Amino acid sequence: MKILLKINYVGTDFCGYQVQPDKLTVQGCLCDAARKIYGCECDITGCSRTDSGVHANEFFATLCAKDGKDIFGAIPLEKVPIAMSSNLPASISVIGATAVADDFHPRYDVKYKEYVYKIWNSPVRNPFLEGFVYHYPLSLLDGACNSMEQAAMHFVGEHDFASFMAQGSKIVTTVRNVKYVRVVQEGNLICFYVAADGFLYNMVRIMAGTLLEVAKGKISPDEITKIIEAKDRNAAGPTAPACGLYLNKVVY
Repeated sequence: MKILLKINYVGTDFCGYQVQPDKLTVQGCLCDAARKIYGCECDITGCSRTDSGVHANEFFATLCAKDGKDIFGAIPLEKVPIAMSSNLPASISVIGATAVADDFHPRYDVKYKEYVYKIWNSPVRNPFLEGFVYHYPLSLLDGACNSMEQAAMHFVGEHDFASFMAQGSKIVTTVRNVKYVRVVQEGNLICFYVAADGFLYNMVRIMAGTLLEVAKGKISPDEITKIIEAKDRNAAGPTAPACGLYLNKVVY
């Protein structure tokens, strides 16, 4: 058996999820905490490889000993979140722990993931949202949210999203299936939700940057289809900053 951890974290201070030499990462902090409470080196395998500065409202990772030692049951499952969280920085919290089979994989067994990108559209920044949204201070078109959602609907379905992948990525297969999208506005806050069976490198941030171009009137909603068909990163809009992006939901 493995332990499946449910986690959330603020990505601001981390160089992404995945361990990197001499850099602060979410995975590195989780491994350090597990070593302290179980007394051995542990494998922590995450459901995603979020980039530097990206946040997670819901993230899952499996925990097991590297040497095959049976650590399941060493600490009651209901106490694992407290034990882990007490050894983690304040920006990471383990909020749940459940038992899963040895062959369970937190990334390959995912049915789909939902991301949300948050834009604060106001001439002045909100200090309580600093680092948690992309602050865009200039005016958008009237009905910008509706135009963004109209444009985003073109993402739904199975498409080749090469236009929405960062240049230099080594991923070969760029076809993904987007299950649904939503664009919601509450006051000055605009939230773009997108769920898919998988995502390319910077895919959501490029989508968000492109939708913002729609909201500015620089791209028409129906042009999204042509951008997808181009399979060319240069056809899409800019990559929106990492601070507005959250892994929001993971469905197994």
